[in-house]
Amino acid sequence: MAKESMKARQAKRERLVAKYAAKRAQLKKDGDYAALQKLPRNASPVRLHNICKMSGRPKGYMRQFGISRINFREMASNGLIPGVRKASW
Repeated sequence: MAKESMKARQAKRERLVAKYAAKRAQLKKDGDYAALQKLPRNASPVRLHNICKMSGRPKGYMRQFGISRINFREMASNGLIPGVRKASW
């Protein structure tokens, strides 16, 4: 389980990326790299990392569901994810 501070830091980065997205696109279009450097570091989308929305786990992330493989397996076994069931043949 990730620390709450790690989850909060990621949420803060997501807010900053959304806030500066239009300004960043305009500066890139104009080629003003000096002004681009003055934006906050966490406003860059490259600094975002996919983490599980439930546990905050950074590895084993499943993009389609937004959760880690461990949470996915538990939820699928309990029938909490519609349309997903364990394979058997």
